[in-house]
Amino acid sequence: MSNTVKVICQNTSTTLDVEMGTSLLELQEQLSIGGAYPLLAAYVNNRIKELNYKIYKPIMVRYIDITHFEGYRVYQRTISFILQKAAHDIFPERKLHIRHSLGRGLYGEFADGDELSVEDIEALRQAMQSIIDSRHTITRQRMLSSEINTIFEKYGFDDKIALLNSRKRLYSNIHTMDDTVGYFYGALTPNTGYIHLFDIRRYYNGFYIALPLRSDPSKLDLNVHLDKMFDVFREYSMWVNIMGVPTVGHLNEKVLAGDASELIKVAEAFHEKKIARIADQIEQANISKGTRVVLISGPSSSGKTTTAKRLGIQLRILGLDPVLISLDDYFVDRERTPKDENGDYDYEALEAIDLKLLNSDLERLIAGESVDVPRYDFITGSRQWHETPLKLNERSILIMEGIHGLNPKLTPSIPRDQKFCIYVSCLTSVAMDNLSRIPTSDNRMLRRITRDYATRGSNALATLQRWPSVRRGEEKHIFPYQENADVMFNSSLFYEISVLRQKVEPILREVNDTEPEYGEVRRLLKFLDNFIPISPDEIPPTSVLREFIGGSSFKY
Repeated sequence: MSNTVKVICQNTSTTLDVEMGTSLLELQEQLSIGGAYPLLAAYVNNRIKELNYKIYKPIMVRYIDITHFEGYRVYQRTISFILQKAAHDIFPERKLHIRHSLGRGLYGEFADGDELSVEDIEALRQAMQSIIDSRHTITRQRMLSSEINTIFEKYGFDDKIALLNSRKRLYSNIHTMDDTVGYFYGALTPNTGYIHLFDIRRYYNGFYIALPLRSDPSKLDLNVHLDKMFDVFREYSMWVNIMGVPTVGHLNEKVLAGDASELIKVAEAFHEKKIARIADQIEQANISKGTRVVLISGPSSSGKTTTAKRLGIQLRILGLDPVLISLDDYFVDRERTPKDENGDYDYEALEAIDLKLLNSDLERLIAGESVDVPRYDFITGSRQWHETPLKLNERSILIMEGIHGLNPKLTPSIPRDQKFCIYVSCLTSVAMDNLSRIPTSDNRMLRRITRDYATRGSNALATLQRWPSVRRGEEKHIFPYQENADVMFNSSLFYEISVLRQKVEPILREVNDTEPEYGEVRRLLKFLDNFIPISPDEIPPTSVLREFIGGSSFKY
């Protein structure tokens, strides 16, 4: 019987036989695979694996570095573990919280809320760098969940215990680094020396961990001038703490106790109150500054359309007359649409919009003229016209949503005082635990997969294949302008992933393991497995979630 197995390495287009028990790290060294940045993990038969993974059967392997979206997550998790150890070594009596992402970095603070001094930050930086320089080994072990619970009790990890107890599994995984234990939802590097670049700076009462740019890992993202975004995150973090659902484990406990109905009601009421307050601000801007145009922007699947429609209802309550215009109707004809670097039509480029016609129409509408508004036909790729011209009255407010809404170049002919800008995003406020945040992009991706499947005839594979392009468009056209907003609205609902689980799991399972996207499918399925399902029956028909799961009373 042979003691070797066949391995196909996609990085080098090499097929070879290796000894059973060879690790991915040993295989990497054997093939002399390297690059500009350290290889952090690998896809084995399209499933992400740590480099300590040992080979016992034929595989196809593809190594990834920080420039790959999953490699970037490995980098984030590893530096979070390093931060955890450094914080415990320096401040053993204080409990660390990694609250949320901020730009390309992470925001963290201690549970006591005390502000950190410059000396505290420097001590953390030096401790983290020392851990990196020492190349501490990171080990992943599979243990009885009851044994892991005992370990967590020793360290006072109530958040992690709540999650383990609510998702009942006989065995679970745990990571260790010397005397530090961690519980992460994905791969980490084999040791701490793989972290080549980071920085830590004071920010509000806590700190900002600056991470390298995925597009250029030799540079750090030090842009933390995101005060409006931070305020939204902080408000929602305070709110979920008050509600008693700061982490998935605590949310699961509420669901298992039969409190799902109450959670839905409170979350939806909170949304309604926030939208009503935004409507009040628009009314005041209309009275004091003559504001006539509301521009709504936000990334994919953030709920912009439903937010616009709900805002329109609140404006009607105030006696205003909201008129919704789609920015998509101002696309240039398809043959005039710019193309991206791959030669595909780039509908996300600002030049895909007929800016001259748009600004002319807006000026004329605000002046009280009757205007023939275009309608873009996505099938023919050409412009058509609405049968009835549009004319505003003195109480009319134009509401226009689209990815370029906050870009000043979109509507240069409209004075700033006459525009009210809203940024909508799904800023996930519930964390997996105190040290593991839920990426907001994951929440939005689950929304989009569900909606595309139900309403656009698109399966999960097609949505996942388009997602990297969608993200690139957001980083180029949306995120740089988010702080231009007059207000930000967080469209996330802390219960929603528990609802989305039932909808999206069957869709994800249709993707087979021969597809490169299968690794992402497996990651999402493991992620969803942490949530106790919630029935959608009590979700109101005006909820933003209905835009994605169906049953909305709005027409889209």
